[in-house]
Amino acid sequence: MHTRPAVAVRAPSATPAPPSPIPPQPSPEPSPARAAFKDSAGAGLAFVPLGLAFGALVTQSGLDWWWAGLSAVLAFGGSFEFLLIGLVTACTPLASIAVSAFMVNVRHVFYALSFPLHRVTGRLGKTYSTFALCDEAYALTTGEEARTWPGRRILCLQLYLHLYWAGSAVAGALLGSLIPKSVTGLDFALTALFTVLALDAVRDLRGDPPTPVLALLSALVARVLCPDEMLPVAFGLFTAAVLARHFAARRKAHHA
Repeated sequence: MHTRPAVAVRAPSATPAPPSPIPPQPSPEPSPARAAFKDSAGAGLAFVPLGLAFGALVTQSGLDWWWAGLSAVLAFGGSFEFLLIGLVTACTPLASIAVSAFMVNVRHVFYALSFPLHRVTGRLGKTYSTFALCDEAYALTTGEEARTWPGRRILCLQLYLHLYWAGSAVAGALLGSLIPKSVTGLDFALTALFTVLALDAVRDLRGDPPTPVLALLSALVARVLCPDEMLPVAFGLFTAAVLARHFAARRKAHHA
């Protein structure tokens, strides 16, 4: 009797499961230095024509070219540096120069009320951040998008703006002879820059319309009452109005 050999029955192979999709990797966050360079590009490029004009004015006033770089590095006062050229060429006493510097830059006292210096770490970093505080740095670091910026990003932003100004001032002094005196409009670059920064600040305050209104009313009142001292009076009125609104809001929230 013959028996048939058993036939091994192979189990059907399982269909291999499709590979699980690889989740997309989040794009790496840019370093604070790189992000600060991107943030400073707009304001820094606006520094270039103004710095060129300042450097050219230095050499055309009879000063050596290195005066432009020295002033840009040590003073970093923008509008005051233009005034400083006339003061130096007129051999003005140091006490008068100091008083003029204080009067032109007294607005920085009000900037300190809201500038995020507390995010900058280290004594050296805080010292440089205080020294390099300018209008453009204040406008860029106090906006809505900048509330999460770390201190290193703020510090790098100020450093880039400082380098933009110093580099363009030196370039203007070295190339001053090539810029014809008939060229006009370079000094308007600073006004245009302030206009753009003011528009960006107003956009960030969409939910707070009284702030631009308070600023406008302060300027109008200062113009009428003290036209010769409009800027400090307007700053003082605006600061007083903002502080009064702040304390009123706190009192209202406390009683609610």
